[in-house]
Amino acid sequence: MIDRRTLLAGSLLALSTPAAAQRVIAVDLELVLAVDVSGSVDDDEYALQRQGYVDAFRSPRLHRAFFGGPIGRVAVTMLHWAGFGTHSIAVPWTMIDTAARADAFASAVDRAPRFRWRGTSLSGAIAASHALFGDGYEGSRLVIDVSGDGVNNSGPGPEAMRDAAVAAGIVINGLPILTDIPWLDEVYRTSVIGGPGAFVERAVTFEAFGAAVLKKLLTEVSGVEPGSVQV
Repeated sequence: MIDRRTLLAGSLLALSTPAAAQRVIAVDLELVLAVDVSGSVDDDEYALQRQGYVDAFRSPRLHRAFFGGPIGRVAVTMLHWAGFGTHSIAVPWTMIDTAARADAFASAVDRAPRFRWRGTSLSGAIAASHALFGDGYEGSRLVIDVSGDGVNNSGPGPEAMRDAAVAAGIVINGLPILTDIPWLDEVYRTSVIGGPGAFVERAVTFEAFGAAVLKKLLTEVSGVEPGSVQV
């Protein structure tokens, strides 16, 4: 018969071993896709955004980039955001190490419900994205990808949130949509992006979003020089 003290010691040992340490999966990249769903994005524009991500994650070219790193897999999640403190996880963290899993992520994006909230908080988008890291994955690179069509009008300015994320080793890239604010890319350059190699990929219209998002994802996943990818 096993002594009760032996059972207790074993239980304490199990508790003392961090569960997260047993479940952490190494990946080449942890990527948060932070997508603007605020009121300034109408249903047709949102549909174009969504389809851009769906098509990108079904692209064989992006699949090859996913599997081309030293480890051969990435982890991706999608966050919907609007005003400060108003956000939801559209698609939870997903490990992509096969084309089938990339396609499944695309399908999850396609099915994700869209909420319509007021306000545009770039600071909130960055803070909420920052908080998502460390959930079961350990990436060689950590990247937040913020896309949107408006300036910060809810919550504090984004600079402090950006600086905190960069200090934690996170790179923030931007995909501004210039339909309503033609100079939004400059706002992203000065107040949103940060970290080594951070870049802005512009979408002049929502119709151009699909090509822009594929180009941006290929750059992020491959870790190549911004501007070197053609689509």
